[in-house]
Amino acid sequence: MEYPTLLPRFLKYVKINSRSDEHADRFPSTQREVDYQMVIMKELEELGLSDVHYNEKAGTVIATIPSNVDWDVPVMGFLAHCDTADFNSENVKPQITENYDGESKIQLGDSEFYLDPAVFPNLKKYKGQTIISASGDTLLGGDDKCGDAELVTFAEYLLSHPEIKHGEIRLGFTPDEEIGTGAQHFDVEDFNAAFAFTVDGEGPGKLDWGTFSAAQFELDIQGVNVHPAVAKGQMINAIQVGIDFQNSLPQDEVPEKTEGEEGFYHLMDFSGTVDNAHLAYIIRDFKRDGLEARKNLVKEKVAELNAKYGERIKLKMWDQYYNMADELAKHMEIIDLARDAYRACGLTEINEEPVRGGTDGSQLTYMGLPCPNLFAGEENMHGRYEYTVLESMWKAVDVMIKMAELQAERNK
Repeated sequence: MEYPTLLPRFLKYVKINSRSDEHADRFPSTQREVDYQMVIMKELEELGLSDVHYNEKAGTVIATIPSNVDWDVPVMGFLAHCDTADFNSENVKPQITENYDGESKIQLGDSEFYLDPAVFPNLKKYKGQTIISASGDTLLGGDDKCGDAELVTFAEYLLSHPEIKHGEIRLGFTPDEEIGTGAQHFDVEDFNAAFAFTVDGEGPGKLDWGTFSAAQFELDIQGVNVHPAVAKGQMINAIQVGIDFQNSLPQDEVPEKTEGEEGFYHLMDFSGTVDNAHLAYIIRDFKRDGLEARKNLVKEKVAELNAKYGERIKLKMWDQYYNMADELAKHMEIIDLARDAYRACGLTEINEEPVRGGTDGSQLTYMGLPCPNLFAGEENMHGRYEYTVLESMWKAVDVMIKMAELQAERNK
């Protein structure tokens, strides 16, 4: 189905800078996120949703689509995040390519950059459809303003079509997903849903209910800096100790050499001098015991280097999230609801491959809110080559409407 308000709503949203900041010492991490959330909140109020409010503790806009049936239906929720990734998001200029031919390059604004189907083969799937991209010097922001626009459009449609029977539905618009801290503050009690779905995925047919389990660690290395002329037997080069640590890890277990359900160690930052150095890593594995094995290997390598150099390395390590499949396996009726809605909307090829990453749902599921992830139509996320497809966004709204219908029918 076509939703005429969806595209203008999306274009309005992506022009608002709502980038998060992992280095901030506040929550939400930027005021611009909150300002953007207020735009959404005002729109929800104008559409006539109930109990529209901003939960300051959670940094989340919450709203309710009231039930229009006279029987009990467990409350279902939908969530989308309001921040964009760590790439230029100021002065976004969305461009629209209608009736894409499936073969041509799409120039991004007046820049030297193109969406090239030879490089991005998913473009070929969208022949005849409407491609929305940016101007080459910013991201688009479809991650997750696709989800934001779809949730508001979904609410708008249900409120204006009372013939579609559904139970009570909760909507949430969250902050700081891109920096991994938003879900930590989420108020499950205030949201008050039996289960929910994040709407923050790729193209139509993608259904995510398995993710990595994740940890992060940092090394701070204290060296001994003396003049190179008299360094023999005295100097301990903190940079070299960091290199030694990196070289002690499995060299093929890195993001650029792994795929599917293979885990990895990923060095994200390395800075320092002879006197001191700092390294930051993430660890990923689909199995919980695999994650623990990787963490233990790190500890062993640090211990070996400390024994060699005299307790020069300080290790800080913490878990980030766990594979939600371990918990969602106890709630497969939720997955079945999504599957049935996909099929009813013509999506017969459902891609349930685990995500090589995480979602807010990874944390929320372990906080007591089972929360798989639905597609939102996002492509090439987190950079200048990001785009989305209008028809994919329409389809995401179709699926949510069908899920609302099916949820009511199954509890009648």
